[in-house]
Amino acid sequence: MGDWEGIVRVVAAVAGAYWAILWLSAIVWTYRDVKDRNSDLTSQVVAVFLVIVFNIPGLFLYLILRPPLTMADAYERNLETEAILHEVGEVRACPSCKGRVEPEFFFCPHCAAALREPCHACGKPLSLTWQACPYCGKRRVARTALSRSPEPASSRETTPTFSVTPPP
Repeated sequence: MGDWEGIVRVVAAVAGAYWAILWLSAIVWTYRDVKDRNSDLTSQVVAVFLVIVFNIPGLFLYLILRPPLTMADAYERNLETEAILHEVGEVRACPSCKGRVEPEFFFCPHCAAALREPCHACGKPLSLTWQACPYCGKRRVARTALSRSPEPASSRETTPTFSVTPPP
């Protein structure tokens, strides 16, 4: 009977060591995985605690509850979406600060840079790169020239215009 007891002890020791290595590996893997997927310290502690206390069932519970993407994958997906939207033209960026601006904005709400200006003849919005108004055909008057020497009253159109001043 002594041989059987020795064999059972060896098998139990090997099984226990295997289980302990598996448990520690699950803890380390969970810690590394949750750090890649979540920046919230509380969530990280709870995930590792689940595996420490509940062992393999805790690992399965973590696998069910964990975020589907790592933070790096989510960032890349966000960049891809932004690039696609920028190509399509739905998202516009300020040329000065690269902040998001809407197509109808005359000034950037982030840095107050001029994005467009009204046509001085018809009042329609003009891009700062255009040389003439596509609506009425009048040549665009540069902002600096406008402030120095205004047009003579006889050459102005009777169409009402509006002025846009930058926010303070």
